[in-house]
Amino acid sequence: MAEKMATRDAYGDILAQLGEENEKIVVLDADLSKSTKTVVFAKKFPHRFFNMGIAEGDMLGTAAGLAAAGKIPFASTFAVFATGRAFDQIRNSIAYPRLNVKIAATHAGLTVGEDGGSHQAVEDIAIMRAIPGMVVIVPADGVSTKALVTAAVNYQGPVYIRLGRPAVPLLYKEDEEFVIGKAKELRDGKDFTIVAAGIMVAKALEAAEILAAEGIRTRVLDMHTIKPLDEEALERAARETGGIVTVEEHSVIGGLGSAVAEFVAETHPVPVIRVGIQDVFGESGKPDELLEKYGLTVEKIVEAVKRLKNNTAAGL
Repeated sequence: MAEKMATRDAYGDILAQLGEENEKIVVLDADLSKSTKTVVFAKKFPHRFFNMGIAEGDMLGTAAGLAAAGKIPFASTFAVFATGRAFDQIRNSIAYPRLNVKIAATHAGLTVGEDGGSHQAVEDIAIMRAIPGMVVIVPADGVSTKALVTAAVNYQGPVYIRLGRPAVPLLYKEDEEFVIGKAKELRDGKDFTIVAAGIMVAKALEAAEILAAEGIRTRVLDMHTIKPLDEEALERAARETGGIVTVEEHSVIGGLGSAVAEFVAETHPVPVIRVGIQDVFGESGKPDELLEKYGLTVEKIVEAVKRLKNNTAAGL
């Protein structure tokens, strides 16, 4: 069985490590540091950690001020609170003046589980993607989280990093390099392409294995950066394979699926099927049960690729 690690745990670890290397890094949290794992940084650097209380707008506004003063602030809370309660501060105080703030939001998607629909951010990528100049990153595992958080420190400008609650399989070796805006091709294939992000990358790889056993060669791309998209990798996939399936733990509206479909439609149109949450809120339940109920499974990815195959054969 593959080793597992939650992306929020990887975030806590790398943040503390980066804090030792760069004194400009400061961390803010909205009274959830044990959950977001910024508590690791807080214990090491208490003078550079600020618990802003249950006041997300205040936290992001303060982060903007720290960035304007030359610091590199990381602001963390649950994704639903970061993108919902503090949207105005993110848009007008951070993105509009293009300040160097990193928003690392945890507990995204359905896998928050029992906390229910009020706490399950299923539209956060869409919200952040629509903000001019905002980089949007969705790591697939602990290794990519550490690499992409490090890349975010070295990037000048606002970044939204989407992290999850549960432990997920480690897909990459520790020395794997990641570049913002450059997808990872995890499997080659000439028939179809699966473009996945976050926890769904592991499921996409499982689906590709099943399809390969049936003679369907499927390329798998880890699109860890939703914005900016790796347009080169996408255009190549569109030209070289017969269609694309996108897979995300997010609404099919405005997220990875929308981004891919929009780009492909304007460059090299091929059929695109979006596997994701179908314009509904989540509900309380165990993470695996919720993924099953909302169709975010290996089986549904396999079905989507086969549907592409059938549609292509029928000339649709």
